[in-house]
Amino acid sequence: MTKTEIAAQRARLAALDEALARLRAQYDVLMNAFKFDEARAVALRIEAGEQERQALAASLLPLAEPAPAPYAVARPRRRR
Repeated sequence: MTKTEIAAQRARLAALDEALARLRAQYDVLMNAFKFDEARAVALRIEAGEQERQALAASLLPLAEPAPAPYAVARPRRRR
């Protein structure tokens, strides 16, 4: 896979994450409004999106873990 293909897949993954977040919010609104039939249709779209996201995430290599931030031990303050 080339870098442009990987970048395109990562962009698609980010777009899927945003779309799924919107669908989940829409699902919550519909459930709170007792519109169960509409909510069921949104739930099916969420499930299909989750499956696509999992397949796409599995095909990508994981990002390298960032190096841990260095830490320092704080010196005790002098009391005056």
